[in-house]
Amino acid sequence: MSRKPELRGRAARLARLLPGPGSRAQAARTPFVLLVVLLLGGGLIALLVLNSALSEGSFKLDDLQKDTKSLTDEEQGLQRDIDSYSAPEALQERARELGMIPGSDPAFLNPDGTVKGVPSVAGRQAAVQSAAQLPLVLLPPQPVALPAAGAPPTPQATPAQTTSIPGR
Repeated sequence: MSRKPELRGRAARLARLLPGPGSRAQAARTPFVLLVVLLLGGGLIALLVLNSALSEGSFKLDDLQKDTKSLTDEEQGLQRDIDSYSAPEALQERARELGMIPGSDPAFLNPDGTVKGVPSVAGRQAAVQSAAQLPLVLLPPQPVALPAAGAPPTPQATPAQTTSIPGR
């Protein structure tokens, strides 16, 4: 049974300022418990924020994948259109619609300035064929002049109704 020596004077006053043996253990535990609680709470909040950010990123990724798929489909459709317009048959048909005729044999210039081949104008036969293949156009009815008594009616020709074949 050891008894603590009793302090007097200045030592007693200083001893009152210091915590006793029972309060010292409790005082040392309190900051540790607070630190553990703060660390656990901070970790849970960090996990919640991280989970929310991952979910938001997942939604954005899904939207971007849908946009990519729709843009890919649109690109493929446009590429099909380009392929159909640039096919030789389609180009030939469009040229005919524009009144173009096939050319004859070409002539080539050599680097030394000589001409290889005989240049010629597109033939009359090609012009007649292309004119025959032009689409038909409906024109407004022709104005008819009233004939004199007993004479048959004669239609009047208008400039829009006259036709010319290219190359003539």
